Amino acid sequence: MRFELYVAARYLKAKRRQAVVGVVTAISVAGVTAGVSALIIALAITNGMRRDLQDKLLGSSAHVQLMQVEGRGIPNWRPLLERLRRVPHVTAAAPGLYEQVVVARGARDGYALIEGIQPKDERTVSDLLATATPGAVAALEPQPQSAGATGAELPPIVLGSDLAETIGAVAGDSVMVVSPQGELTPMGGLVPKYMTFRVAGTFHSGFYQYDAEMGFLRLADAQRLFDEPDLLSVISFKVDNLNRAPEIARTIEQAAGPGYMTTNWTEQNRELFRALKLEQVVTFIVIALIVIVAALNILIALTMMVMEKTRDIAVMMSFGVEPGQVRRIFLLQGFLISAIGTVLGLALGYFASWAGGYYHFIHLSAEVYSIDTLPFAPRLLDGVIVSAVSIGISLLATLYPSSAAASVLPAEALRYE
Repeated sequence: MRFELYVAARYLKAKRRQAVVGVVTAISVAGVTAGVSALIIALAITNGMRRDLQDKLLGSSAHVQLMQVEGRGIPNWRPLLERLRRVPHVTAAAPGLYEQVVVARGARDGYALIEGIQPKDERTVSDLLATATPGAVAALEPQPQSAGATGAELPPIVLGSDLAETIGAVAGDSVMVVSPQGELTPMGGLVPKYMTFRVAGTFHSGFYQYDAEMGFLRLADAQRLFDEPDLLSVISFKVDNLNRAPEIARTIEQAAGPGYMTTNWTEQNRELFRALKLEQVVTFIVIALIVIVAALNILIALTMMVMEKTRDIAVMMSFGVEPGQVRRIFLLQGFLISAIGTVLGLALGYFASWAGGYYHFIHLSAEVYSIDTLPFAPRLLDGVIVSAVSIGISLLATLYPSSAAASVLPAEALRYE
């Protein structure tokens, strides 16, 4: 062991003539531990929020959507869909017909975005149906008209779990869906069009905007309800590279021809992810103040230790220890304090993050945060950055006391001994 490190470690472990120096040193270690663990936990939460929101958004919606610039919808969509499925980097495509409606059961109602789909295709671009109750997706499959069918059976609808709870509907109940695409009366007025559906089941994605505001119909039923004969609102796509979604969207738009436009997941959620990134930076800066306070405690502890060890420093210098070595002794002592606190903080922070991510014991209001549990996603890179910041700030705090120790004059210090 180097001489300077040996002496620094002995000073750190030695009994103090003044107990307050030991107390301040312990507070310094605890402060660094608290600051580092708080930073790890906070960064794990912001990373988890970003990861969960991105996963839920990308799992619940398409990467790219194609729509018409003008007109009521996309006509003659079947050959267009087949042609666009062959565009490079497109892995799946699905037709969809959207409309804002009112879903009511008795006196209770709620607004919803209802999508007419073909389940086989929809499941290739969205994971929402994967969270549906058993039998719900099968009910949306096109059913051949049997010879003995009366045609009196109500068409099926699958609702988001929160939307179903809002209107008080469960599987098997009948609900009324009111469309703004109304019908003209003989007097020239517009009467909203409505149809009655049977709730075939619900889905629960954990993303409040979808669970509280979405529902699914068969594509043919939606076209009949919205009075859109064989038209689509959008064609949704999954692509093989999320980061290249804007570029692939332009390729799809060119392949579709004039009169079409695309949007992709980066455009739809740009502000959300920008806000999450800003929140991460601000959180890091604010919680780093804890480490700065701990570094001030290190400065105070080392300054008091220099005052306590002035005679020892003078004796060492009289035996030939150079001022640079004395400076390194106290620099290493500050490093040891910050390193111990940093290691303890990393262990505590990563353990707390693992426990929070594994047990999900912190629940959130889905109406406010869009997710129902607080996510944790600790990263190794965050630990490296936090450790470097913690030790760097602590070493800055040791510059003054170490310089003061190196400037001790042996003759002056030992004059009255």
